Amino acid sequence: MRISSIPPDDLHRKNKAIKRELLAANTNWLDKRVAVLGGSTTDSIVKMLDLYLLSHSIRVAFYESEYAQYWQDAMFPNAALAAFEPDIIFIHTSNRNITRYPALTDSADAVSLLLETEYGKFAAMWDKLAADYHCPIIQNNFEYPFWRLMGNRDGSDIHGRVNFIARLNLKFAEYAQTHDHFYINDINWLSADYGLEAWSDPFYWHMYKYALAMPAIPRLAQNAANIIKSLCGKNKKAFALDLDDTLWGGIVGDDGAENLQVGQETPIGQAYSEFQEYIKAHKQLGVILNIVSKNETEVALAGLNRPDMTLTPEDFILIKANWEPKSQNLADIAHTLALLPESFVFVDDNPAEREIVRREIPEAAAPEIGKKPEHYIRAIDREGYFEVTALTADDHKRVAQYKDNAARSKLETTFADYGAYLRSLEMTAEIQPFAPMYMSRVAQLTNKSNQFNLTTRRYTQAEIEEAAADPRCITLYGRLSDKFGDNGVVAVAIGETDGGVCHIILWLMSCRVLKRDMEFAMMDELARRCKERGVTTIKGYYYPTAKNGMVRDFYEGQGFTLDSSDDSGNKTYSLNIGGVYEDKNQYIQVNL
Repeated sequence: MRISSIPPDDLHRKNKAIKRELLAANTNWLDKRVAVLGGSTTDSIVKMLDLYLLSHSIRVAFYESEYAQYWQDAMFPNAALAAFEPDIIFIHTSNRNITRYPALTDSADAVSLLLETEYGKFAAMWDKLAADYHCPIIQNNFEYPFWRLMGNRDGSDIHGRVNFIARLNLKFAEYAQTHDHFYINDINWLSADYGLEAWSDPFYWHMYKYALAMPAIPRLAQNAANIIKSLCGKNKKAFALDLDDTLWGGIVGDDGAENLQVGQETPIGQAYSEFQEYIKAHKQLGVILNIVSKNETEVALAGLNRPDMTLTPEDFILIKANWEPKSQNLADIAHTLALLPESFVFVDDNPAEREIVRREIPEAAAPEIGKKPEHYIRAIDREGYFEVTALTADDHKRVAQYKDNAARSKLETTFADYGAYLRSLEMTAEIQPFAPMYMSRVAQLTNKSNQFNLTTRRYTQAEIEEAAADPRCITLYGRLSDKFGDNGVVAVAIGETDGGVCHIILWLMSCRVLKRDMEFAMMDELARRCKERGVTTIKGYYYPTAKNGMVRDFYEGQGFTLDSSDDSGNKTYSLNIGGVYEDKNQYIQVNL
């Protein structure tokens, strides 16, 4: 169900029915606990947040503060909140929670002191919550006031409310830049995009003590939900893009490449070029671009090779230009790239094609972009498919890594012997305990990897850092490189020791490096470190989900013995390493 396509009035009025439909449509839930601490009425906000998160397969239990008790809940002992043990805290405040604005008679020093006092109140609260709950914190910044005492001067004069809010928002942003696990829900931008006059309609404050208009609440909830689903690893990873009337105007097979509408010569051509610029910019986030087009390959390439195209063939990992169903081409791309189909955003101007993809691959996103290219960017951008909560060095390299992977796949077809192929890759690995520079990437992997994740445990960066500091834990990350390039951090393991036993509580790998011996190299290193600690038995656990069936026999392949299995498919294994342990990795040179 596309929640964002439902009118706001219907979302409020039919909330319970929509929730029932969402719950009935899914069984593979990620369960989270979210505490909403409000500076105004929050009940409808919680209801909308619930719907948007359910649409991302996140089932949430909510704690909701009493009206305007956000500060008290954070700063004073709160047995109910402590017992709730939130996974995420969302602080919903607005400019109505600013204690005092400058008076026109205040000196510059007085205004600066007032700014520091207002900011300090919030910063102390964030520090306290982080120390008490060790979980991500999401904080609204402030929308601009809906009236200006000095008119335009309100933005430049230090006494103006607009100026004061702008400076306060900047201090919030600076805190976010210097504190991990802290995220800004940017209602300053959101209210401007929505329309400040409509957003701040005072009727809803005076009547219901809502800090924004009821029709705007779904937008607020969607924006906050985008942050939460990103933290939970529910972002999309790739585009699957149509060509004709999507990336350019016209039908290249009928009109010819020379007659396509693109470039700076016409208004509509400019709109298509701007859309291409928008799509191409996503490569900086590590988003993978692919083509699915009903065209002959040569004809499609003729269009992409026009000198005024912003997107060129080199920008795409895979180009599927043929007459097969686009849903089949998308599924083939997902399989080739070792991605789940749900990782894709399918962009096509044809509503019939969008509907076919929704029917055949319901996990993929197929936004309603309309028929006018000047509307395409907004239709995709407002959905927050690629919401950034962390941007690692590996994200910047991801497009190159997938290009390298395509080259590896091509090379594999030239070898009759798979072992010879692996030797030809000249692989080297770095396997070490979690290091500060990789904490963000490790946390990101725990929330993204579904197919090769044996226990499907999710970790925040704070929890990863706690595991790294815990003397009971053996933590390992694995980087893999070969003659084509660096794959980055692709494997993560956490073992918890208890006397002579090590329990593997987390084991995951990126599917990009499957069947290259990396799983053996990681296990060899885990066994070595276990033996150094006097551990004689390693325990492994497999908990099945709808997505991780590919690793159901992982521990058998590592030489473990099955200890138990229940009706749900949960399995427990053990490996005796008290005697001689023989390394299983044959093809990777490991740098320790």
